[in-house]
Amino acid sequence: MRISLKTARLCNLQLRICGALLLGFVVSLAGAPSRAAELNFQTSCPHAILIDSATSSVLFEKDADALVVPASTAKIMTAEIVFHELSLGHLHLDDQFVVSETAWRYGGAPARGSAMFAAPNSSIRIEDLIRGLVIVSGNDAAIALAEGIAGSEGAFATMMTKRARELGLERSTFTNAWGRGDPDQKVTAREMATLANYVIKTYPDYYKYFGEKDFTWNKIKQPSRNPLLAMDIGVDGLKTGNIDAESGYNIVASAVQNGQRLILALYGCRNAKERSEEARKILLWGFRSFDSRTIFRAGETVASAKVYGGAHSDVPLVADGEVRILVPRTAAEKFTGKIVYTGPLIAPVEAGREAARLKVFRGGEQILDLPLKTAASVEQGSLPRRAMDAGMEYVTVLFRKYVLKK
Repeated sequence: MRISLKTARLCNLQLRICGALLLGFVVSLAGAPSRAAELNFQTSCPHAILIDSATSSVLFEKDADALVVPASTAKIMTAEIVFHELSLGHLHLDDQFVVSETAWRYGGAPARGSAMFAAPNSSIRIEDLIRGLVIVSGNDAAIALAEGIAGSEGAFATMMTKRARELGLERSTFTNAWGRGDPDQKVTAREMATLANYVIKTYPDYYKYFGEKDFTWNKIKQPSRNPLLAMDIGVDGLKTGNIDAESGYNIVASAVQNGQRLILALYGCRNAKERSEEARKILLWGFRSFDSRTIFRAGETVASAKVYGGAHSDVPLVADGEVRILVPRTAAEKFTGKIVYTGPLIAPVEAGREAARLKVFRGGEQILDLPLKTAASVEQGSLPRRAMDAGMEYVTVLFRKYVLKK
């Protein structure tokens, strides 16, 4: 499939065609001509990623694709499934689940882990179990929700991994609902940040529970396990986790300042103090160090794709909305990008079909990956047009096979 790129000149960004499938643009901003400020920024924690929620731009990363032990950050996936079931109408906040002997013994007070202190064989509203799950990181709440939804924690864990794949998390695997140590339960910082962003955008009415600062159950009042909520930096969720040396100290957090939301996933910190300090440092750096720039307006054609056998020979490709990137304030930056396509497109082509992806890089780091969709439908063309396109495609295949490969 042939892709041609539109030329855009927006917000001090120059986009130019650099070949059939490549594009490049240069950011011209006042400031130092080097990337020293960015390159010198570091974190002592081994695995980290910071993304801008609105654009999905990666602002900082450090070994973000390594498989790590999630500990209680796995509860974000548990919460997503609960929120999904609520959104589908399969569950309601006032429905009740029974806290089984298993949930109490292995997740409650006898286990001496984090718990909401639910009584065995008691019935608890789903809304209260959600609070027990996301505010005080109750293992008993996680098991009760898992058993109530799937019948058993094992069956629920299967749902977790299946749901992760549906959401595009290709490497993260879940084996239990609350983050118990298991050699097969592993995630990546990048995918957990992606999951957090999805939860925040998809379930605003339920995400709010992550931001509540305390929860009382069974006459026991507990503060949120998220220490960043008490800091004046705009944090409104999500989850911490640690299983001693097995996982280190982890956090997936989100904060908002001046209308901008950032999401941080930080794994493997040495202790709770380092986790809090590094998380705060990274979030504040992200808010202070970048400006937003538009490279394509909403509805603007990003590229056009060749259609074979159609009433029209090309179809415009657009993003779902405005395409923006985050630009460092203190340096002149060069960005490059490419169109990764799927095809060829063969008529008839329906509008709204994903046909390619726009990938943008800052230096060697990918900071943006967005789908491009067909902006219009293309009906099947006449028989002569289909025959001519088929002939052209055959010639193209031969040219690539026998000429380009020589």
